[in-house]
Amino acid sequence: MSADYSFVADAMKQAVPWVRTVGVEFTEVTGDRVVAELPDREELRNHVGGPHAAMMFGVAETASGAVVMAAFAPHLAKATPLVARSEIAYKKLALGDLRAEAVLGRPAEEVVAELEAGTRPEFPVAVTITDANGVTTGEMTVVWTLRPNR
Repeated sequence: MSADYSFVADAMKQAVPWVRTVGVEFTEVTGDRVVAELPDREELRNHVGGPHAAMMFGVAETASGAVVMAAFAPHLAKATPLVARSEIAYKKLALGDLRAEAVLGRPAEEVVAELEAGTRPEFPVAVTITDANGVTTGEMTVVWTLRPNR
């Protein structure tokens, strides 16, 4: 029996108003992988006609946050997920809709074990950004932490 992650899209839209504002949609959600998509809209484009770099960063960071929510939802009463740092590489001009695929970089069980041992775990989420033609236009690593709630 697989877990139900249908709550993630609505939870992200509630917790992060930007997600709703720009129209991010979540097309695939599992406990260790999320695909988020951002439709091509003129007001989100840059001076060369593609999605602005901020949109690429935003959809990638959003996908990473969604996979964190999916992976750690049962533990969010005792810890708050926060971005510790991130790095993005813009590879090619993106055209059209954006797709960001985020993959959890460590098993959730390892991260939770560190949290339960009293430490503040860090873990990476790798994100690949592709455009409407399936071309990889960016790659991002977001390092998250779970800050224990007081």
